[in-house]
Amino acid sequence: MNYWAKLNAMQFSSYFRIASYATIATSALALLVAGGVTVWLLAIFFVVMAVAFKLEETRWQLSERIALAVILSSIPVFYLDWRVLTPLMQLPVLESGQRSNPEVVLLSHLILFLSAVKLLQRKADRDWFFLYLISFFTVLLAAGLTAKPAFLAVLLLYLLCALSTVVAFEIQKARRKVTATQTRLLVPPDSTLFQKLPMRLWRRRYLETRRLPLVSVGLLMLIMVLALPFFLIAPRTASSALRRGGKGVSGFIGFSDNVVLGQIGELKASDEIFMHVRIDSLGAGRAADLRWRGVALDEFNGKGWKNSSTIGRAERRTSESGFFKLGTTDDITRLTAQTFIVEPVDTPVVFAAPRVLALQAEVRAISVDAEGGLRAGYHLDRRFVYRAFSDVTQPSASVLRADGLQYLADTQRYLELPARLDPRIRVLAHDVIEKSGAPTGYDKSRVIESYLRDNYGYTLEMKAGGADPLADFLFRVKQGHCEYFATAMAVMLRTQGVATRVVNGFLPGEFNAAAGAFTVRQSDAHSWVEVYFPQTNTWATFDPTPPAGRSARERTGLAGALSKYSEALDLLWFQYVVGYDKEEQRSLITSLRSGLINVRRQSAIVWDEAQQALSSPGRTLFAVLGTVIVVVLILFLARRVRKFGWVRGLRVWTIPSEDESSRVEFYERLLRLLEKRGYKRDSYQTPLEFAAALPIPEALVVTKVYNRVRFGGSAPTGDELEAIRSITRRLERGISSQHEA
Repeated sequence: MNYWAKLNAMQFSSYFRIASYATIATSALALLVAGGVTVWLLAIFFVVMAVAFKLEETRWQLSERIALAVILSSIPVFYLDWRVLTPLMQLPVLESGQRSNPEVVLLSHLILFLSAVKLLQRKADRDWFFLYLISFFTVLLAAGLTAKPAFLAVLLLYLLCALSTVVAFEIQKARRKVTATQTRLLVPPDSTLFQKLPMRLWRRRYLETRRLPLVSVGLLMLIMVLALPFFLIAPRTASSALRRGGKGVSGFIGFSDNVVLGQIGELKASDEIFMHVRIDSLGAGRAADLRWRGVALDEFNGKGWKNSSTIGRAERRTSESGFFKLGTTDDITRLTAQTFIVEPVDTPVVFAAPRVLALQAEVRAISVDAEGGLRAGYHLDRRFVYRAFSDVTQPSASVLRADGLQYLADTQRYLELPARLDPRIRVLAHDVIEKSGAPTGYDKSRVIESYLRDNYGYTLEMKAGGADPLADFLFRVKQGHCEYFATAMAVMLRTQGVATRVVNGFLPGEFNAAAGAFTVRQSDAHSWVEVYFPQTNTWATFDPTPPAGRSARERTGLAGALSKYSEALDLLWFQYVVGYDKEEQRSLITSLRSGLINVRRQSAIVWDEAQQALSSPGRTLFAVLGTVIVVVLILFLARRVRKFGWVRGLRVWTIPSEDESSRVEFYERLLRLLEKRGYKRDSYQTPLEFAAALPIPEALVVTKVYNRVRFGGSAPTGDELEAIRSITRRLERGISSQHEA
């Protein structure tokens, strides 16, 4: 075998091996991204892969029997791993915040072990196929564990490597089917021209091998284009059975029906992301004034708050479509539309801007309590996506000042106080209001709000406590977090005959311009006060917490900008890939329909303008130009038909080029003409032997050109093409003369 043949074989073997190992490596990397294995285990697997790659085609590779013995002997080890080691080890953390299931971790260990043993073994085609199959199921397992956008990058890399491997695998199988006898038939020893063939042929194959990665990239792009319609048609779900189980993300005790003073402070100590909120339409409000209302608490026992309305007063509402109408508004332009993407948590509370009028979610039932709180079930294993429509506007200060606060019997619970309330609290509230001279309930609320905000400090440390934590906060510590400020204001106003309740929810959070959404963290958990004004049936919002407790976390610098873009990518991936549902389909179809209507409308306008622009002389000129173009096309086609015949001449989309001329159709045409004259080439004859035996010397000229074009890789010259056309025309005329005679 010559130099180019050896080089081609070596390069193709290396390409096949590298593509195969890359396919297996990327599948293992996908498992790491999904949280199925730890970094250390993957590093060990990569070391084994490097050793196996180095030992390929050497005597140090394991035989098939030894590999089978190793796999069978490892069964007790994996049983021990399942029962003893896995429960004790630190399992990988999934994106939902849960730990991986022990069964999933064991399956990941087994997959990597089988792959490692097979890589160290001497491999036949069936062993390579087994490795490819394992890599496919590895990626399938990873896909069931994650919905991260990073998995998309690894998946695309895996598809590229897998396509390259499959192409190379099939080529290698086909190469083995070419026997030595078949190879010798392609290289006759009695021809100087054919002796030059192998080097040129192998060199061409060598260059083609280098193009295989480009072929794989093209196939990958074709697959993505063909898969796009299925992606747009089929909705996905973010839920996965493999991700279920475990304890989930807990600790949201501030959003239950019973809250002890200080628990919100524990929640605010964490900086984990709780949810993302996108404002679709702001309505009449301001983004800076928004709050994400969760639960409202009306009963205070001296140490904590309770929602008494959930006991026999919650109303259950159902909807097959997932759209729940909860109220009305006088002006639809005041609606604030919000999209919430809540992380997997152990609370059923639905958060939204105050006074929710409608809710749209993939649920069939929600519960609404008497305090306006919404619940839609737990979502420990998935993100919860929903849209809320709120009217955040409230009456002006003048309207609220005119309210005489004449409460009915069903609102008396908002005035109740603990039996053992420290009497100093009532005195303090009276003195603050008396000193300011506030005449109305609204003014009293503003005075108490300002007093607490200006005279007390903000801290997350649990300094206030004892038997009466509220009195300890007001008269001794004078420092606390939002929950103490809200409780102090609500209780102080109740002592003065103003109905109040405490609300637990979230501040707006940090606005991420790259994502176009607010990032709400656990540290944004907040408590505030709602004061009831019966004349307008309004619950007005007041917040006595100092500014230090209401400022959002800001990310600055390069690291902050990169984290924002990463967060934006995650949101886009979840909304348009993982969470792509019927609503997204409807939105896409509506956008496409609107775009088509606009294109049609613009086309009609352009056509009308063109018709108006073409006056009578213009139309005549247009007709003359059209006639000239048609005549030129007819002449062009007639010339092509005369030159190339009817079949090739009417193929107007192909243009004769050097590549087209270098084809060997002229030789096939020569063989057909010779058959009509009674000369047929036998299977054992080479083209030159057949031509030399003919009484037609022109056939030998055409055959020599054919050999050089077919096996020499060069194109015929213009003189040769003209000579071939002349020869074939003479042969055709001779055949016609025979038929006429």
